[in-house]
Amino acid sequence: MVWLLAGVVTTALGMEANVLEQARDLAADGRLVAAKRMPLLILYSQDDCSWCEKLKREYLGPMSRDPAVKVLIRELHMDHATPLIDFEGRRTTSADFSRRVKARFAPTVMFHGPDGASLAEPIVGFLLADFYGAYLERAINESRSKLKTKH
Repeated sequence: MVWLLAGVVTTALGMEANVLEQARDLAADGRLVAAKRMPLLILYSQDDCSWCEKLKREYLGPMSRDPAVKVLIRELHMDHATPLIDFEGRRTTSADFSRRVKARFAPTVMFHGPDGASLAEPIVGFLLADFYGAYLERAINESRSKLKTKH
């Protein structure tokens, strides 16, 4: 839970706490997480989603900057037709890919393996805020465990 404290420090220092790297090439991200043996966490978000911003500011932003957190984090806008390379190397858009993986509500957090396979149950919505960190931690640990058993 070190990353929770990092979020407080980051916000206090005035740094942008809710900026995540956008998903652009999931095939390349898949190769990266395979090499590092870590899961890929994707935040499926939408514009004007205050819960998405809160999630990025309080959890995912600080986690993305903490080297101790062994997970690669990307954001994918469900409501944009942003060009995207999927896990198979095919060209698509962020909106089409979101529909394909059944991300219907924002925020949705999904945990993918190098090939795009689901590693844990998606976290849909901003569940009880007091327990959200525990939900994330459990899903990340489950994802890591599944990756270990595949190798």
